Amino acid sequence: MDEHRSRRVSEAVREELSEIISFEMDDPRVFDVQVTMAEVASDMRNATIKVAVDSGNEKKALSALSHASNFLRHELASRLNLRRVPELHFSIDGHPDADSRIDFLLRRAKRLDAAQG
Repeated sequence: MDEHRSRRVSEAVREELSEIISFEMDDPRVFDVQVTMAEVASDMRNATIKVAVDSGNEKKALSALSHASNFLRHELASRLNLRRVPELHFSIDGHPDADSRIDFLLRRAKRLDAAQG
């Protein structure tokens, strides 16, 4: 797969995972999780997903995401038109940038508003 397609697929995976984790997962361990980066391998077999956790519960969040990886892959398959959905490997991003932090806080505020109203 060429580099341009790999970047496009990586960005699509990041966006979709961010939506799924933020708005469709009811697990309280992933409430503060923000997807900061997705890097899909050129053979589309593996994807490294970097996440930032706001509350300091990194182990619990990674455990919840690993446990939900089949659900997440299934959701990605239904949303993205990919021949092969990659295996998801989650890790903590120790240095999320300011823009993604602001996006994360805005999504969390929307989620709290939706839950309350």
